[in-house]
Amino acid sequence: MTVTNDVVTCVERKLAYYQKNRESSTVKSELALLRHGIGKFPGAVPQVCGIIFKDLPESLQGKGDNPSYAEWALYAVLTLFSFHQQGKSSFMHAKGVTLGKAIRRLVPYGDLEVEVRTLRRFNQMATSSDMDELTHHLRGMISLLRSHDIPLDYAALARDLFLYQTIEFQPKVRLKWGRDYYCYQQETKEDNYE
Repeated sequence: MTVTNDVVTCVERKLAYYQKNRESSTVKSELALLRHGIGKFPGAVPQVCGIIFKDLPESLQGKGDNPSYAEWALYAVLTLFSFHQQGKSSFMHAKGVTLGKAIRRLVPYGDLEVEVRTLRRFNQMATSSDMDELTHHLRGMISLLRSHDIPLDYAALARDLFLYQTIEFQPKVRLKWGRDYYCYQQETKEDNYE
């Protein structure tokens, strides 16, 4: 899946630039502009288009009136990252902290009440029917991660969002998120018994 790899590479390159230059006024300004695009359809905020689509490989560019799956994934991930990073001194992108694992970190071990609330939101997000609904629920999850200083692997999220837009891949993405959530739970149990 060359296009999937191109999506991941594009996000990794952008995030590496943000991390390396995060104190620069250019990056701070770019992240502020990206926040204006949260929850909006790609193309609704022209300044955001310039940030997302500049130097975009041809394999990821859409043709026609609607964004390509790659453009949607990049748009959603970079705008959500800008929200997650806002006001944070540590970098909120962390390779290997997949969506399921990050969400699991919201639940203190043994806290059934928090787990029930978190799982309800997790399931609402995972059963979203389209990108508008999914990004709406993701924004809520990112808000929780942000408030607990929990980072997320945004390149992995971009891959997931790209694949999620194809009906036959939705169950596979959901399975991955569920495994990551529950496997992290097992790791947490083992860590607490040592």
